[in-house]
Amino acid sequence: MSASAVRLSVLDLCPIVQGSTPAQALRNAQALARHAENEGFQRYWVAEHHNMTGIASAATSVVMGYLAASTERIRIGSGGIMLPNHAPLQIAEQFGTLESLYPGRIDLGLGRAPGTDPATAAALRRGRADGEDFPEMLAELRALFAPSQPGQRLQAVPGAGLDIPIWLLGSSTYSAQLAGSLGLPFAFAGQFSPDYMYAALNAYRDHFQSSPDLQQPYFMLGINAYVAESTEQAQFLASSHQQAFLNLRRGQPGPLPPPVADIDSLWQPHERHMVLSTLAGTLMGDEATVANQLSDLLERTGVDELIVNCSIFDQALRRESYSRLQKVAAKL
Repeated sequence: MSASAVRLSVLDLCPIVQGSTPAQALRNAQALARHAENEGFQRYWVAEHHNMTGIASAATSVVMGYLAASTERIRIGSGGIMLPNHAPLQIAEQFGTLESLYPGRIDLGLGRAPGTDPATAAALRRGRADGEDFPEMLAELRALFAPSQPGQRLQAVPGAGLDIPIWLLGSSTYSAQLAGSLGLPFAFAGQFSPDYMYAALNAYRDHFQSSPDLQQPYFMLGINAYVAESTEQAQFLASSHQQAFLNLRRGQPGPLPPPVADIDSLWQPHERHMVLSTLAGTLMGDEATVANQLSDLLERTGVDELIVNCSIFDQALRRESYSRLQKVAAKL
């Protein structure tokens, strides 16, 4: 595909910055969603994480309703709902309600990981914690969205008969293969799992079978992006995300830290390698530098859409980074 054909969307973990509150993080998400809509982004997805003191989007469906009510055109979705944490009927009713209130604007992205630590996953799931029943849960959910039949005892109200696009999400090949075989769109978490990107891309395309939902494969790639006036400024801004990931791997998750000028003073060499390799799916620099990086990425992958995470401490600079990225993409 040509680089100019790529669509851009926003992935928001609703980060709570140091010294702030979950309430402010949600207001930041509202402001960013409005900004993304004005800048022409395709969709705005929020992610389900639990027991994380740096993330405010645990009640994902509730956050989506808040964002949909604050915008007019941009698609609002989950990136994703961790289906094994919920009863399929609950998700069908929640998303049926969202689609009823905001018709034609709701996406349901589904994952099978817990989205948290094992103890919290056990508290949420109260049953199997390995996600192996995900295909069965997915089939149950899709059946609940089908038009109701005479005599049907279990119905999602609202939900039954509504056209809500279902996406599968993944960071390996499992959901890529499943999405392909079912003819569903697939979103890959390249923002933290770049090593599996090509394997997942190939698995999805190789297993794809057309369906009433999708005639051709549709692959959306998650990336991180930091676009600023200079490459040095972009590297400085990205240090907040790098610190947060380092803290997570040290078992000390928390709010998003402010950026630092000398991040090398904060990590050991092996930690530096771990963080930078895990976050290798990142565009970073001034507009000219990112234009080259983006063009190369699209040439290598041919993906249909990019969904972009941008964990910047300063909210005005965060919005500016997204604007610069959209400007870069428009010129390719």
